[in-house]
Amino acid sequence: MHIQSDRLQFRNYTDEDFQFLWSLLADPEMIRYIGKGQTRNKSEALEFLYWIYRSYKENPKSGLMLLVRKEDGKRIGHAGLVAQTIEGIDELEVGYWVAKEFWGQGYAKEAAEALRDYGLHQLGEKRLISLIQPRNTASHKVAQHIGMTIEKEVILSGQNVCVYAIEKEGQNGLPAIGNGKAVVKQD
Repeated sequence: MHIQSDRLQFRNYTDEDFQFLWSLLADPEMIRYIGKGQTRNKSEALEFLYWIYRSYKENPKSGLMLLVRKEDGKRIGHAGLVAQTIEGIDELEVGYWVAKEFWGQGYAKEAAEALRDYGLHQLGEKRLISLIQPRNTASHKVAQHIGMTIEKEVILSGQNVCVYAIEKEGQNGLPAIGNGKAVVKQD
């Protein structure tokens, strides 16, 4: 399965993408709002890649996917729908992470929109969340842009995290934001 947007192609990670993934995980500025905010060495980055592979096997319709710019095939980050358990409830998170050289170009918004549309319209999910640390203002703006609203704050991995959410149906049964325009192809 492949998801794409106007400028981005989503695809599963492969072993050839490891150096790119490690470059993200080893950069303190990139990782500061992810989990505990700690960089990862090569073996820890490899374990993270194996976690991504395991998530593909557990649920082939979700997981972190590499973001590739269509115009030149350049890897620019990753995004995906990731299973999370928040206060004992299973949720599906819209996650997005763009390499800093591509910040400010709208790629995170575009990826998040495509994932929102895919999750709500193609997968038929009734609700999606995003987990964002309070000081990560750029990610707060992305979540708000795709129609998410903040519900509460929780503690995950020792960090305060804002839980943003969007429901498939808005008030009075009206459709939530999202037009289903993400393009999904089955392999």
